[in-house]
This record gives sequence, structure tokens and C-alpha cells, in this order.
Amino acid sequence: MKTKSIIIGLVLSILPIILNAAQDTRFYEMRVYYAAPGKLDALNARFREHTCKLFEKHGMVNIGYWMPVENTERKLIYILGFPDREARDKSWKAFGSDPEWQAVVKESEANGRLVEKVESTFLVPTDFSPEIKPTKSDTPRFFQLRTYTAAPGKLEDLKNRFKNHTVKLFEKHKMINFGYWTVAPGQKGSDNTLTYILIHKDRQDAESSFAAFRSDPEWIAALKESEEKAGGPLTIKDGVKSIYMVPTGYSPTR
Repeated sequence: MKTKSIIIGLVLSILPIILNAAQDTRFYEMRVYYAAPGKLDALNARFREHTCKLFEKHGMVNIGYWMPVENTERKLIYILGFPDREARDKSWKAFGSDPEWQAVVKESEANGRLVEKVESTFLVPTDFSPEIKPTKSDTPRFFQLRTYTAAPGKLEDLKNRFKNHTVKLFEKHKMINFGYWTVAPGQKGSDNTLTYILIHKDRQDAESSFAAFRSDPEWIAALKESEEKAGGPLTIKDGVKSIYMVPTGYSPTR
């Protein structure tokens, strides 16, 4: 009996080490490109035929490429993975100076630049995120990018609610958790932003799943308990943003 207790104690003592070892420690970058008027198709063609391959050549992992369903701003949203920040900087430097890339840019922009603006956000995965990796399906899928802005000082409370309740309830209501991130230290939003991506069958499926989730007594109880414990809402007013997206034909995740 004593030996059994010792074994159990040893297992419990090393369990946190095992869990931490399994946690995703990679460095991610979400980039949003705003294509010049009339150039979104050309931009996608450049990624499909050249850019993605050159990213891989220089050690970048293509996670996924999407366009918003309602895309009046001509956006292309994508996520890259790296071992760490240093590797990210080194890869981008090598990519930018690659003669093959320089030739592609010159040829593709002979009639004008393809991109008007680029936004970049460095991301680190949360400890409750599923493994973030490219995934494909035999049937079309629908993606949802959601960004939460936590109330001052309440990002950890928000993360704990997701970790202990929300993620499991999403699964219960047939939503697929693709990845969860916070903004990397040193960037705007690092102290108050949670970003994640869900996968649905289609838009109707997304809306019906969320309706069922919001009316679930278990969620209602978790919401009430977490806000009472924190002394108020965990997000600021209008602090939840959602973008419905469809994957591009060349996206590794679709």
C-alpha cells in the first residue's frame, strides 16, 4: 500500500512537467494584407504559385490562409509558425533577400503594387490551445476568427474561463477548436487580448452552435460565477470581434 502511494505521488509530481513539455511553445505571426483595388486575385495567385513555397524554403510553417466572407477591404489573413522570435526574424530576412522572391515581386508588380497595407501581430499559444497544425477536410469548412479584449486586469480570468469551461462547451456544441493565442509580450494588446479560431460546417451551423452554447445552463452558470468572482464582466464593452472566413484554395488548413 505504501509503495502504491509512493508511485502515485511520483506520477503527480512529474505530471506538470509532462504537460508543459507537450505544450506548444512555438512563435506565431498573424498577418493581414489589404490588397490594392482589383489586385486581390493577383495577390492570391502570387501566394499560391510562389510565396508559400518560398516561406517553406526559409523555415516558415504555413498554418492557414483565409479571406473574410464579407471582404470589402480586400483582406488576406494568414498565420505562420516559427520555433521562436529569433527564428522568425532570421527567416523573414532571408526571404526578403532571396533573388527568387525579388524576381517574383518585380514581375508580379509590373503594373503596380499588389498590397496597400500589412498588419502583423505576434502570437503565443495558450496552455489550453489544441495542437496548432494545418488540417484538411474532405468537405468544405467554415472558419471564425474571434478576438476578445479583456477588461483591465482580467485577461487571466478570461483565459481561465476558457480553459475550465468555454473550450469544452464549444466542443459540446459541435464547434472545432483550432487554436488559441495571446499577443506576444512587447506588442500592443499583450495584456488584454485573446485570439482564437473555430471551425464550423457552414455559417448556419456556426450561428446555431453559438445559439445553443449561449443558452446552455452550464455556460450561463460559468459566466455568472466568473463575473461574480472577478467583480464584473471579463471583457470591455463591445470587446468581442468576430470575422467569418473561408480558406483559400492553397491554404494548408481548409
